[in-house]
Amino acid sequence: MAAKVCCYSYKGLTFNRGLYYRFVQMTLTHPVKYLCIFLCIWLVSCTEVQKKPEISQSVTAEGTVTAALSDTSALAAFSSTTSGIVVQDVTKGAPLFRLSHQDPVTNLVTLLNFSSDGQFLVSADLRHVGLWQLSDGKNLGFWSMQEGITVRDIAVSAQGKHIVIAQNDGKIQHITLKTGRRLEFLGHTRDVNAVDHNVNSVAISPNGRYVLSGGNDYKSYLWDSETGQVLHSFTHPSRVIKVALDNQGRFLFSADSRKQAEIYDVRTGNKISQLQIERSMSFSAARFSDDGKWLITGSPAQQVVIWDVATGKRVHEWLVTPNPNSRPANALVYDVAFSTQGQPVTVSSVGLVELWKP
Repeated sequence: MAAKVCCYSYKGLTFNRGLYYRFVQMTLTHPVKYLCIFLCIWLVSCTEVQKKPEISQSVTAEGTVTAALSDTSALAAFSSTTSGIVVQDVTKGAPLFRLSHQDPVTNLVTLLNFSSDGQFLVSADLRHVGLWQLSDGKNLGFWSMQEGITVRDIAVSAQGKHIVIAQNDGKIQHITLKTGRRLEFLGHTRDVNAVDHNVNSVAISPNGRYVLSGGNDYKSYLWDSETGQVLHSFTHPSRVIKVALDNQGRFLFSADSRKQAEIYDVRTGNKISQLQIERSMSFSAARFSDDGKWLITGSPAQQVVIWDVATGKRVHEWLVTPNPNSRPANALVYDVAFSTQGQPVTVSSVGLVELWKP
């Protein structure tokens, strides 16, 4: 019997495209030397001191494996090696639930993602994916990978209706919970010259119909989960490591492992802007603001940046609190979001939720 598939619209999207030193020797006089020294000291003194967060909230002290924020940052979820998955009410600074795939003491959950409405959480270890209902912490199901297949990334739609599982073999599963329907997207498996077919990042539209994915084949694809049809494809000079979809159906973000990070129009596939990156920079998190003006990103090297969507220019920049025990001091930014008041919020490998003032 054919499974019934519900139809959705995503902000009126219409697509027509098919499936798929030289060193200069100088001698300085003493006055010039003193002037240079003075200018150096003056410049250092005028450099802006790194801002500290307005609020810093600790969830777990050590052993953080991964973390995620809900869209309005009201909830945070942390996976640690000692406490399983902790879901925290950020507004109250109190834990709501403690969840685990198996024994929380040996918890190996490495991926977490909230639905856009903040009502559901999807989690994954290397071989298993779990879905949780956040009204009561109830588990709604577990999915296991075939032998030799590992989970690379996950996403869940609003109301927990659909989940997406990216795999190391280049395949992506789109699962509709109500009907059990599965669609397997094979776009990232086509390049026979690719070193491997790992899919590194996936994002899903709130209604669950549209998926954005990026992988080691140097490609990112926007595709329709009802048909498997590729709506737009984007080619990078290196492997794609992070993608993000705007919840309002206006923009998408695609970034590779070097310096190409771009924002596109979802409907047309045309490039809107390219992030003005001054040096090599990678991304571990990305999210669009509700008004569509800003993109906030996080990196594996503490860095959080807000970018102007229209121009790709940096607007604000911070460094999250580093781990004092690491040498050099560092922290990985797991996720970023904007609060309901529009303030940047971050979660990092130090086990902190931090609120920043632009």
